[in-house]
Amino acid sequence: MSRDVNRSELGQFLRARRAELSPAAMGLPETGTHRRVPGLRREEVAQLASISEQYYTRLEQGRLQASAPVLTVLARVLRLDDDQRDYLFELAGKESARPHRQKGQKVRPPLQRLLDTLTDIPAVVLGRRMDILAWNPLAAALITDFSRIPQEQRNYVRLVFTDPAVRDRYLDWETIARDCVAFLRMEAARNPDDPRLTALVGELSVKDPQFRQWWAGHHVAHRAFGTKTMRHPVAGELVLDWETLGSAADPDQQLTVWTAEAGTPSYEGLRFLASWTPAEQPASRRTGQT
Repeated sequence: MSRDVNRSELGQFLRARRAELSPAAMGLPETGTHRRVPGLRREEVAQLASISEQYYTRLEQGRLQASAPVLTVLARVLRLDDDQRDYLFELAGKESARPHRQKGQKVRPPLQRLLDTLTDIPAVVLGRRMDILAWNPLAAALITDFSRIPQEQRNYVRLVFTDPAVRDRYLDWETIARDCVAFLRMEAARNPDDPRLTALVGELSVKDPQFRQWWAGHHVAHRAFGTKTMRHPVAGELVLDWETLGSAADPDQQLTVWTAEAGTPSYEGLRFLASWTPAEQPASRRTGQT
């Protein structure tokens, strides 16, 4: 086929693939307006892919030659399988290097055993993309009941930006949220072919204008400790130091704990919260694989 025919076919292929995806399945908010065509709109695909609507429209119209990085992002956003991805790249005249598929994460047993011994301080195990792999009961009491969240949605950054109760819990929410975005930027540099990270960034870019603005700022950070001020309905205001401890056996898993200096109101607030919190939860509710 000629280059012009290929571009036309590429545009038809993109339109067909976005027509197969429902906004709800992509985590997009309901707008309440009638949709003239099935599936995703052009502007929604553009938002999820972090490209301009004009750029994507010209691509569908066959008026633009897409770069390999843009094709890679679109393949993730449109959830193309390997064959569909290869076909997309072939139409665009680009080499298709299939991304390395990362295995799902499950908390390491030694980390789980350590977590189980921490009964008087909140602690969680975070994985790639700040996915929440495991937690102890006090962490659930401090932040939110993680067990109520579907496993595939159990992500700390998503909670910070989309859960109103979690958002309200942080008195310094903007600082926490900016740090989350900066951390994801670092993660994107380490794992540029992670489709779940791309999907998370696309989802939050659509749902939250502040996330979209801060992501576009390209700020990066990798902090392993700090202080957070929280407003808790049971324990009151808490000023907590947090520390992240890496796993030598698996750098993609980290134990994060929150503590307070002995004798302070925050220390007493944590002790009260611990006495109010059930000591045990079923293991299936404390851990998950992502």
